[in-house]
Amino acid sequence: MIKTVTLNPSLDYIVNVPNFKASAINRSNEERFLPGGKGINVSQVLTNLGLPNIALGVVGGFTGDYLVKLLKGKKINEDLIFQEDVLTRVNVKIRSNSETAINGQGPDISEDTKNKLLNQIKSLNKGDYLVLAGKIPPSMPSNFYLEIMKSIKNKDIEVVVDAEKEQLKTSLSYRPFLIKPNEEELGSVFDVEINSNSDVIHYAKELQKLGARNVLVSLGEKGAILITEGNKVYFGNSPKGELINSVGAGDSMVAGFLYGYLKENSFEEALKYGLSCGAASASSEELATKDDVMKLIKNITIKTLEE
Repeated sequence: MIKTVTLNPSLDYIVNVPNFKASAINRSNEERFLPGGKGINVSQVLTNLGLPNIALGVVGGFTGDYLVKLLKGKKINEDLIFQEDVLTRVNVKIRSNSETAINGQGPDISEDTKNKLLNQIKSLNKGDYLVLAGKIPPSMPSNFYLEIMKSIKNKDIEVVVDAEKEQLKTSLSYRPFLIKPNEEELGSVFDVEINSNSDVIHYAKELQKLGARNVLVSLGEKGAILITEGNKVYFGNSPKGELINSVGAGDSMVAGFLYGYLKENSFEEALKYGLSCGAASASSEELATKDDVMKLIKNITIKTLEE
């Protein structure tokens, strides 16, 4: 079983506004709500691929009710904790000649809710996968991912971490199965600028020294590099397509990687599915479907860079 954790889920309010102008009244010509949050995105793509999973996290208020309704409509299995005194945040995405995003801070999560979530996670069994994705809300300890990993340290659970800088670094001592920074996030961990594939490989291996077992670095339209715990280094291209929506592409890559790895027991196939899912989401209004993934995957080539 795969469980994803989204500590700060959202309703994403997508608004198309022709010729958007600041400091003026603008009128939309299209608008819709989508479920948001990195772990929820992973769950949605896994569901689209037909891989069973459960989305965990915290919601509240009428926005939380509507988020759950959207998930049920997409047939995403969830076991979200409802906290009565908070509102699930709304993220506003304004699409015009360019895209502008306004992301909410998120709720104050209570100690009782935090403990309920930890108890849900402790129910995982040997061989299960746990995906910890996205930022930790300001109301929670910044090392909460580490606290989660400590709670299951003796259960042989495979943990995937997709987080930024300090939240990523603090998780590494518990040897997560996979981490997935992008180039910018990789550089920020070490306060350096990443300028080449050689830089990517060097600093990804530094993350392995800190405890990460497998490091998947997304390079946007250039593709991705995977450094495995067996010291294999793979590069895969990103299939070409029109960029329509960058939101969720990285989360889709995580979902595709897990799907490929569990389906084929191969890091090369995992990378191939990860790249295909990321590209399928980037070139769609919503997240990757299996049909789109299978159309794109034939255009991906995996190369060994070094051993």
